[in-house]
Amino acid sequence: MTVTYFKRYRMEVRLDQIQLDGEPRLAEGYELLPWSPKLLHQHAEVKWQSFRQELDSHVFPCLGMMDGCKQLMREISGRRNFVAEATWLACRKSEFSSGPQACGTVQGLMSSAREGAIQNLGVHPDCRDLGLGSALLFKALQGFREVGCRYANLEVTVQNTAAIRLYERFGFRNVETLFKVADVQYV
Repeated sequence: MTVTYFKRYRMEVRLDQIQLDGEPRLAEGYELLPWSPKLLHQHAEVKWQSFRQELDSHVFPCLGMMDGCKQLMREISGRRNFVAEATWLACRKSEFSSGPQACGTVQGLMSSAREGAIQNLGVHPDCRDLGLGSALLFKALQGFREVGCRYANLEVTVQNTAAIRLYERFGFRNVETLFKVADVQYV
């Protein structure tokens, strides 16, 4: 094991300064489902599929394990500051399976009385570049606004440039640089 420092940005946006009216546009055959405890397993599975091969699975090892993602979803959704209105599941409609196939997830927590915190926005690698990340972020920010938040924040690993570009398109700005210490096993 080697101790590694991962550079991360804490980004923030004022919710009253961005346009959040209407509904996000989705590619044909996709839908967004609001939080339900019945969807906990689907959130965990797509979280694992989204992060297991990414750098963030080294920064946060639980993201690289299915059981870790299940435990994380139980912990997030069980917290008193969990924001169901900011928690969404992106799904691909399928005529060949019994239900929709999860392909993206986002969760929300209150970080203070007037600020929401985006948690684990992830999209399955096979479904990226379809606008699902934008749609999930849009719905999470709407949910925070709905519960009275004036701000939303998130943390992102600096090497995740695609995510940073997405957040900047929504008006997020870097407000702090952080360093996360992690033990990384190199092969």
